[in-house]
Amino acid sequence: MSITKKILIALLGVLIFIQFIKPVKNQSDAVTPNDIFANFQAADSTKQLIRSSCYDCHSNNTVYPWYAEIQPLAWWLADHVKEGKSELNFSEFASYKPKKADHKLEEVVEMLKEGEMPLKSYTLIHNDAKLSSVQREELSKWAESLRAQIQPNIK
Repeated sequence: MSITKKILIALLGVLIFIQFIKPVKNQSDAVTPNDIFANFQAADSTKQLIRSSCYDCHSNNTVYPWYAEIQPLAWWLADHVKEGKSELNFSEFASYKPKKADHKLEEVVEMLKEGEMPLKSYTLIHNDAKLSSVQREELSKWAESLRAQIQPNIK
C-alpha cells in the first residue's frame, strides 16, 4: 500500500473518530429572568429582528443548522457562540451593571451602523438574519432609547 493511501486512511479514521467528540450545545427552552425582553420593552418587530439576527450567537439558545452535527464544524460553531455570548448575551443582559449595559448598547448601535453585525459569514446561510437599512435604523433607535433608560442609573 502506498504512503498516500496510508495517509488518506489515517485521515479518514481521525475524521470518523472526532465525530464522537461533540461540544455542549447552547440550548435552553426557558426564558431567563435576566433576558433583555423580560426586563425592557420593545416592539414585537424589534424583538423578532433581534431574535432572528442576533440570538443564535448572543443568547442562551442557539438554533443550530444541520451541519452543527459534523466535526470540526461543530467545534468552530461552539467557539463562535461562546465568543459571541462573552461579548453580549441578551439572555443575561439585565444582570449587567448599568455602565456595562450602556456600553454594550453603544457597541450594538456602532456595529449596526457600520454593518458589522450580523456577520457576513452568518447571513450567507441565514437569509432571514440579513438586515435592511430600515431594520438597522429600527434596531439602532431601540438601542438608543434603551440607553436613555439605563443612563440615569450609571454611578
